[in-house]
Amino acid sequence: MTALSDESNPAGESALLSGSEQLSLATRLTVSLIAGGCLLVSGAIQLLQPAQHDVAELVAGVAALLVAVPALRAAWHSLRQPDLHGIMDQLIALALLAAWASGSLVTAALLPLVMTVGHILEERSLLGSQEAIRALSRLTQSKARRLLANREVEEVSAQTLRVGDLIEVRAGDLIPADGIVESGLSSVDIASINGETVPVEVQPGSDVLNGTINLDGHLTIRITRVGEQTTLGRVVALLREAEKAKPPITRLLERYANRYLILVLLLAAGTWFVSGNTTVMLAVLVASCPAALVLAVPATSIAGISVASRHGILVKGAAFLESLATVDSVALDKTGTVTIGQLRLVEARPEPGVAVDELVEVAGNLGAASSHPVSRALAPLIKNGQPLALEDIQETRGLGVVARNAQDTVALGRPALFEQLGIAISQPPTHDGPIAGVARGRRFLGWVLLADELRPEAREAVADLARLGLRRQILITGDRSAAAHRVAELLNVRDVYAELLPEQKMQIILDEVASGHRPLVVGDGINDALALKAGAVGIAMGGQGTDVALASADLVLMTNDLRRLGTCIRLSRRCRRTIYANVAIGLIWTIAVIASALKGWLGANGALLAAVLVNLSSIIVMFNAGRLLKFQEPLT
Repeated sequence: MTALSDESNPAGESALLSGSEQLSLATRLTVSLIAGGCLLVSGAIQLLQPAQHDVAELVAGVAALLVAVPALRAAWHSLRQPDLHGIMDQLIALALLAAWASGSLVTAALLPLVMTVGHILEERSLLGSQEAIRALSRLTQSKARRLLANREVEEVSAQTLRVGDLIEVRAGDLIPADGIVESGLSSVDIASINGETVPVEVQPGSDVLNGTINLDGHLTIRITRVGEQTTLGRVVALLREAEKAKPPITRLLERYANRYLILVLLLAAGTWFVSGNTTVMLAVLVASCPAALVLAVPATSIAGISVASRHGILVKGAAFLESLATVDSVALDKTGTVTIGQLRLVEARPEPGVAVDELVEVAGNLGAASSHPVSRALAPLIKNGQPLALEDIQETRGLGVVARNAQDTVALGRPALFEQLGIAISQPPTHDGPIAGVARGRRFLGWVLLADELRPEAREAVADLARLGLRRQILITGDRSAAAHRVAELLNVRDVYAELLPEQKMQIILDEVASGHRPLVVGDGINDALALKAGAVGIAMGGQGTDVALASADLVLMTNDLRRLGTCIRLSRRCRRTIYANVAIGLIWTIAVIASALKGWLGANGALLAAVLVNLSSIIVMFNAGRLLKFQEPLT
């Protein structure tokens, strides 16, 4: 049975992009493709038919004209709303005008073209964050069955619920608000809140949370928190706040980029005032256009993103690839991240005189007949034996399942089930995961122990991170403390935080940041979304991660192989070294060309020569960035 929800688009929820924004993006992409084609044609003509230089220039001029309109328009709008992107738009517009003035049409077309690609990457990252918020919001916009004073049921939107309302939640329904169970017994899937794979049993007096799913019982719940006051609502609100914040490095770059723009204009004006030579002024203006500096980061990032995708790593924003190089600690979610995220049989403990095969056979067949998630985890065991013919199957909520096989009664469940059946059992074993007893007739066969298994590559991946300098390693989970410490011991991770809600996970990461660390956060569920945002970099497991976690993270491991965490960091550090080298090349080259223009060393065609030198620096930067494409890390 599926959860009760509103399948239509909730009121007030719009598409990720408005119609005008979609048209603008489509127009920019189309113009960029046409301009790129024109540049290729121009280059081919220059190479194959040098005598047709004028034709090649005309084609390059068409490309430059195509990209000039959106570039100048973006620069104009950025004057009214200054930010880092706006400053870069202004620099590109300045470079474009200078290139037009100097007659370098290829430069005039190339710079806006490359930056359009950078803008598209940045917008893709923004859309991912907006999608995370919308995905969470949809969980808060379900339907609810409100009980009226005469006990009649009224179906309403969850957004209309008020504190004190009494609601009915049937099996399979999404719980629409935080509340307290007034009547009924059931199992509730709370994976969306704390990542726990094992459902919790609820009864009168138990707290239940918005966004969790009632699995198998009928509940009556008194609402205690609604809207943004619910646990899930606070997650949505905090994500929205995180989207508005600007990192310190962004503010620093904006401040100095503004000063550079003013300096360039003053330098060009001063040159013309002192020398009265328009050619020298244009040469200075063209030389000051920081083509290599502007291309240093996007060219490297595009190459890095391409290499990452080849390794099964989805990078959702160029800035995060560089940020990953600076992380010095790692916070790992447990369930579904370092573990597989599914319960499996880890041990069968038969009673004396009972064969393991008999114990496993009965447990597997009863598990296949059950609807409870813990019992169902035993169903794959019947693949190793013959299915039993079961009749009169009866499942008791919270206790277990009983059936008949030939003349025998077979049972699977908790100790309380066997107490009801009058079957003597041995002492239940100590185990940090679910356990179930098995009986045939009046004979107790033994215990089966289940747990969420560690990923095969988890130990190797964690050790690799330690070798890379991430020796500060913590495990954060909503699971029970005993289960968390067992997994941490297997991974050789000393710091463990268990039984956490999403806000508590986020606070632990914020404490890490406050203590001077730059944590890498790895998770896969809704409960990890805030922590993924709070860390220096967030990485989600793509194969089985929730939509919210995937949209909140900065990078996604599409292969679910934790060894790719080390690949991410090594690639990021390589990208950072390349970016620093490109920035140094661009800065030194720009200063040298400006100095040459000021000295008049560029001659009568100074503006044209300056444009050639600017183009040359861009080629060097692009070539250096292209060396990243050789990066390869096969998994053994």
